[in-house]
Amino acid sequence: MAGPDYDSEIKQLQATMKTIGQVLDLDAMRAEIADLGEQVAAPDLWDDQDNATRVTGRLSLLQGELDRFTALHGRIEDLELMVELGREENDEETLVDAERELGKIKKAVESLEIRTLLSGEYDAREALVTIRSGAGGVDAADFAEMLMRMYTRWAEQHKYSVEVFDTSYAEEAGLKSATFAIHAPYAYGTLSVEAGTHRLVRISPFDNQGRRQTSFAAVEVVPVLEQTDEIEVPDEDVRVDVYRSGGPGGQSVNTTDSAVRLTHIPTGVVVSCQNEKSQLQNKASAMVVLKAKLLALKKAEEEAQLKELKGDVQASWGDQMRNYVLNPYQIVKDLRTGYESGNPASVFDGEIDDFLEAGIRWRRGADKAAADA
Repeated sequence: MAGPDYDSEIKQLQATMKTIGQVLDLDAMRAEIADLGEQVAAPDLWDDQDNATRVTGRLSLLQGELDRFTALHGRIEDLELMVELGREENDEETLVDAERELGKIKKAVESLEIRTLLSGEYDAREALVTIRSGAGGVDAADFAEMLMRMYTRWAEQHKYSVEVFDTSYAEEAGLKSATFAIHAPYAYGTLSVEAGTHRLVRISPFDNQGRRQTSFAAVEVVPVLEQTDEIEVPDEDVRVDVYRSGGPGGQSVNTTDSAVRLTHIPTGVVVSCQNEKSQLQNKASAMVVLKAKLLALKKAEEEAQLKELKGDVQASWGDQMRNYVLNPYQIVKDLRTGYESGNPASVFDGEIDDFLEAGIRWRRGADKAAADA
């Protein structure tokens, strides 16, 4: 079996990297890194903690992006040398290693290319994810827990940290709802395409007659706010309720009234946090979640007004966005992009990058169609 056309493949990778470099504007990126580096070196940087947090965060983000591009560019150059050496020495083992590395590099370049499509106002932010069980009773609650595990496993695979704010357990099994943050640059832009209604079809493990059950869960994704975001929430607009935490936990977590529920009276938005031991910690965490949701609500209202001005654009995500079918056949299919996988087990184990990339490309196309309308 003939190996890959290395010359053509490498030439294509180099062309793609050149385009990515133009989109990222590497010269401007390096200039900003130099400027931010000078600000970080200033002795009075931490006199203004909000600004210091913004500066250091921005510097870390840009340096990480530049390092990622540079490292990938170097891998392509190394691959070119590996192929040249393998040919000169007629070394089949080296060429086999080169083919394996080519596959890895192509995947990495595709991933970096996807990153350049994340140019929305909040795309670079960390993500706050809320999952709620829908129709389907105990199966829906179990499905909600399966989805939470799917996203946390995805984060673990990418070495992203996950912070759980609230988990509300269902009586028999699974979750009524859960809210958690994924702390990683561009987590919001990447995971925002997961927002919507997810549908599971399977033989219910909770039905003693072994009948097939359809259940639903809703996924909401909003960006985590930064210190510079202006979301004012007057104290009089928020009702604070405290209660005893439920579910597994033990000790002080569910023996004191440490859990906090915040209700934003003007909008009716309700958030809760029960995973910290102290009431003050839970209130602070709940306020982070509340502000993030209010920012998302404000953004949604602005987009709705813009859509009204532009007229009806057929680019909505719709209600049901993905099917997970375990019986009578096995498939996971995204209804917007058409992307599908015949291995639901791997998807539920966090292998969702291909779904995310397809969703980001689909959204980019939908946004462009809306802009041209």
